[in-house]
Amino acid sequence: MGSSVEKRNRRRKAHARIRNRGVEGTPERPRLAVFKSGRYVYAQLIDDSRGHTLVQANSKEAPIAKAAEGSGSSKAAARAVGETVAERAKEQGIESCVFGRGGYLYHGRVEQLAEGARSKGLQF
Repeated sequence: MGSSVEKRNRRRKAHARIRNRGVEGTPERPRLAVFKSGRYVYAQLIDDSRGHTLVQANSKEAPIAKAAEGSGSSKAAARAVGETVAERAKEQGIESCVFGRGGYLYHGRVEQLAEGARSKGLQF
């Protein structure tokens, strides 16, 4: 499969390619940025024009960890993060966003996070 350094470099290059193609957040339609570590999943809505994070959620938070039965790196945790970030976006008046998968494949935890956000009404 390759070393972890090679995998990290591949992801960073893919992320840069995606961003260069124009996946950029605006105040009306922010970018849903995803990051996953070995233990947790993170998501945030970013207004790239100002460089501000509007809404964030991660699997370290107690309600999300509880919903995922303690494992912050599971698909259930990722889905809960997606649902939470969508609920918080609704409170801020954000209805739609662009999906920045951060160079990760749209599979597994990334896919579950996106499906969780869609299930709570966030459009992308």
